Amino acid sequence: MTLAAPESTLARLRVSPGHGTWGPAALVCAGVVAAFLWCGVSIRDLCAFAAYVGGGVALPGTLLWRALAGRGRSVGEEVAAGLALGYAVEVLAYIPVRAVGVPLLVLVPPVVIVGVFAVVPGLRRHWRGCAGGERVPRWCAWALAGVVAYLVVWSTLFQYRVPIEAGYVDMPYHLAMVGEVKHHFPPTLPSVLGEPLAYHWFVYAEMAATSWVTGIEPVTLVYRLATLPMAVAMVVLVAALGRRLGGSWGAGVAAVGVTYFLFSPALVEGVVFSSRSMFTVSTSPTQTFGALLFVPVVLLLVGEDRAGPGGGGRAWWGALVVLLAALTGAKATYLPLLLAGLLVVIAVRGVVEWRVPGARAGVPGAWPGVRAAWLGAAAVTVGCLGFAQFVLFGQGAQGMAVSPFATMRTVWGAVAGVVMPEPASVSAVPLVVLTAVHLFCLACVWGGVAGVGRRVLEPGVLLLLGIGAAGIGAAVVFGHPAESQLYFLEAARPYLSVAAVCGVLAARQGMAWRRAAWLAAAGAGGALLVAEVEFGGGALVRVVMPYLVLGVAALLLWRRGSVLAVVAVLAGYALPGSVRDVVAHVDPWAERRERSIPRGALEAGRWLRAHSAPGDVVATDLHCRYDWWQVCDSRHFWVSGFTERRVLVEGWAYAESTLSRARPFVRSYLAEPFVDRARLAANDVVFEAPTAENVRTLAQKYGVKWLFTGINPALEKFAQLRFRNATSSVYRLPEG
Repeated sequence: MTLAAPESTLARLRVSPGHGTWGPAALVCAGVVAAFLWCGVSIRDLCAFAAYVGGGVALPGTLLWRALAGRGRSVGEEVAAGLALGYAVEVLAYIPVRAVGVPLLVLVPPVVIVGVFAVVPGLRRHWRGCAGGERVPRWCAWALAGVVAYLVVWSTLFQYRVPIEAGYVDMPYHLAMVGEVKHHFPPTLPSVLGEPLAYHWFVYAEMAATSWVTGIEPVTLVYRLATLPMAVAMVVLVAALGRRLGGSWGAGVAAVGVTYFLFSPALVEGVVFSSRSMFTVSTSPTQTFGALLFVPVVLLLVGEDRAGPGGGGRAWWGALVVLLAALTGAKATYLPLLLAGLLVVIAVRGVVEWRVPGARAGVPGAWPGVRAAWLGAAAVTVGCLGFAQFVLFGQGAQGMAVSPFATMRTVWGAVAGVVMPEPASVSAVPLVVLTAVHLFCLACVWGGVAGVGRRVLEPGVLLLLGIGAAGIGAAVVFGHPAESQLYFLEAARPYLSVAAVCGVLAARQGMAWRRAAWLAAAGAGGALLVAEVEFGGGALVRVVMPYLVLGVAALLLWRRGSVLAVVAVLAGYALPGSVRDVVAHVDPWAERRERSIPRGALEAGRWLRAHSAPGDVVATDLHCRYDWWQVCDSRHFWVSGFTERRVLVEGWAYAESTLSRARPFVRSYLAEPFVDRARLAANDVVFEAPTAENVRTLAQKYGVKWLFTGINPALEKFAQLRFRNATSSVYRLPEG
């Protein structure tokens, strides 16, 4: 399939503003190709992936974005937003065609979109690039290319180049989910037969669609290819949002820098007050996908004039609805954050308009003209949020619950040297103190927010602040057995960063940047110095005192200096730890992960996939990642991942039935036993003491057709051995 613009259009694109910035993009693309080839991706897969993502996702998405949202400031912004919109269209198209059993019909929407834009005279203008738009400075293009190159190097060293058997613990889970969504609808948890799926799964639908169209193995998409275009587009869109609200491309680059490279100060070894980095790019597809879809939503709501949604016209509603619909199942954290931001805008602007009727209060554009749009966006968000919670997730919470100070309780465990500090054993005082320290650490990253001044009344800035406040608040108020409440903070990171940069620009007040740099350097020196001092007292005092000293210094400076001076010092406090973390992420000598999957497992899984039907059920005795642990770490998903088949019982750690029973700080969710003891016993006895009767029970009662295990000759008396290598065996159960 070829989806391309006419030659005359391509010629026009080549002379569009910003054409001088394609050099950095070309260099990065060459590096990406070299990296993937080095990591074992075939040329055929690379070409097929690039052709589909470029022609089947980005191209129709970009055409739609230009038609619905209007022209962006650069071709890069339009293509990045178009890629996000194209992904949304792809996922929303794949779900119904998978439901009717014809997944390749996912190609129909991009073909129709491209065809319509090529044939309809009034739409042909959208093939042209950003004619008349501003030129992206070359230094800006090189800076953004450098950020992307850093992400590529990091991903290559610690994900793409790592053997599949030694991949990050959650990667087999993601792979199993792709196999599930590729072959079944509605999807369930593939590692536990019949377990409802209360998890955001739309990114797996995207990968499944890509696998169907291109023929690329899901394991290659999950472990190598799929998330990189999302990460690259995210960098461009954060810069575009910073440019729009900050007023310059310098603001956009600064927003990207803060988003990706500035972290909380780390002054006490072993105790981390996390501000959550964005380095989940290749190991958390759901986070990466949701983050990408969310930025164009914010761009639409901010509007070109910063007063309100869309920047004029009504066509932007189409793009907004499609993106919000895709966000319902992309990542559960984003819709609540968006709703919080919208409510802040509506409430604050409503109060302003009530106190000063008809006043613009310094806001570009007239607020009354866009009030209905903000209310409409909030209404659509509420509808999508309700659909996600009550229909898509079936009211499941995956263990997320209201649990104030749960994040700080974990930190207190590190402070006091207690693995699981039970709620009754910790008073509120240390938790409140540690929360205050955590907020101080976040101020070191996003202290620039204090300088927004009168811009706080702008709807766009209010939206960012509302999203940021909700992200921080959720990290404080909610708790999760695996600390997933921190994903709210990570989701809000780009928007707090953009707001902080806007605040710095608003509060500059004539201060020379050279002076700000010297203050930041002084702050960095102070952080290095205080980290070396050993404070006496108890464990809490030992941890709190370094931050208290730095906080008092910043407070004294604030009483004598400007807001920007304090912000510079606070950022300086964060610099040493940030530099260490940034360097560590691309250190080729960093510790490698051990192999937790047998070498022959992938071969055995693919054999079973090739010789079974998608509806066949597999049983296995492989449930625990480590045999030597005192409890079963049931994050074991590679059997369902490699076979692309549903398993009677494999790993249950991420099942709703497990997480809903877990009691944080009482017992780890990894120690929770499987909810259905009878099923697990019937499953395991076949491998431990096989008999004709228990094998027949497994086949007749549970519908099992295959057994996947290690080397177990005892099974050969009751099941047919069909495959064996050095580590794995596959048996077929007798019919009837």
